[in-house]
Formats: sequence, structure tokens, C-alpha cells
Amino acid sequence: MDYNNGKSKLWFFQNFNFLENMSKEEKMELSDCSVMVTVKKDDPVYLPHDLSSRIFFLKEGNVKIVSYSEDGRELIHGILKAGEIFGELALSGEKNRENFAMVTETATICQVGISEFERILRNNQALTLEVTKLIGFRLKRIRTRLERMWFKSAEDRIRLLLQELGEDHGQKVVLGIEIPLRLKHQEIASLAATTRQTTTTILNKLVKKGEIEFDRKRILLKHAFKPEICIRKSIPH
Repeated sequence: MDYNNGKSKLWFFQNFNFLENMSKEEKMELSDCSVMVTVKKDDPVYLPHDLSSRIFFLKEGNVKIVSYSEDGRELIHGILKAGEIFGELALSGEKNRENFAMVTETATICQVGISEFERILRNNQALTLEVTKLIGFRLKRIRTRLERMWFKSAEDRIRLLLQELGEDHGQKVVLGIEIPLRLKHQEIASLAATTRQTTTTILNKLVKKGEIEFDRKRILLKHAFKPEICIRKSIPH
């Protein structure tokens, strides 16, 4: 990590939507107790078993939250963009990290000690509610993905995942919704809980049908894209 405190941390916190319920004085306090760092692509922000002693505010870049099975298979829990926070489970009693936070595009991150952030939360009920909502939303998303594994086909899971990525990261363009993420087929497979081979087959099918465009720099969901072709129960691939 490279420490980068030359940029205005206060300006960043003042323009961070998640912190809109904080007063200017509280943001100044948060700025004073934070450290801004730059983390290079493919480097970790934290690893399993690290102490859950900080919360992170993503200023620039992308970060993925992942875990690995004993045989090395990757499970991606989520991909975060600028303007999001992570490491928030430390606020709910997590003592040590249970997964990895890995940078996928060189990132600028503000990190704040949990004790300092908790002190601010104690005096700001609106912010406490926002943090509670965030934790609940991310747990709900994990539950939703688990349900998809059992009740949706591989194609439906990928369609729903693409829709989700469009909602989280997408930008409206003339041809549809552009998702500016550099995702490999294996990463999409990990997010959709299917195999790389199945993912490649389904993505190629969607390209041929004119529903999406896919390359190393972005995914385009065209106006013809359908999030889910039907509702059915099936055994996941």
C-alpha cells in the first residue's frame, strides 16, 4: 500500500453519499482520524484472519470481496465501486476477517479505525441506521444468491447477475446499459455459482441473440436483454 494523504480527505468525506447524515464537524473528525492509501491492482486490502480493526471507504477503483474453497475455487461475494464502504462486519462484532478484499482496479481507499467510527456512530442515530441497512442489504443479497443456486437454472442465474451488475455499476448509453467492469468469464462464473465452461456457453448464446456485447473492458446489456427468461425450479449446473 502507498500512503496518499496529499489529496483532500475532507473533500472526499463531504462528497461521500453514504455520509450525508453527518455534520461537517463529524466529517472533519472522521477525516482527522482516517488514512488514505493507494492499493495496486491484484493486491489485497485485507486477508482472512486479519484483525477486523478498520472500516474502508472506496474513493477510486474497484474491490472484490472473495473467499476460497480448500481446493482453490474462488467465490466472489461482491464487486464494489467508488463511493462504497466495506469491512463493515467489524461493526457487528466480527473479530477477524473471514474473507479477502482484493483490488481489481488500482484503488484509493480511506481507512478508519473501528473505535473511532463507533464513537461517531454513538452520536449519530441516522448514520447508525444507514450502516444497519447496509449490513442487512448485503446479507439479503447473499441469501438471494444462495436461493438462486437451488431454484434457478444456470442461464437464469447469469441473466439475473448481469441485471444486478447493471443496477450496481451500469451507465445508460444509446445502445442500452454499459457495465464498465473488466470481468473474466471465471469471475462471472464465481459470481453466478456455476462453471466457467457453462458461463462461456451462455454468454456466447446471449451475444449471438443480440442481447449483450462482452469484451475485456465492459459488458453492454442491449435493449433486447431479458433479465430472466422464465421462472422454474431446476438443479444448478
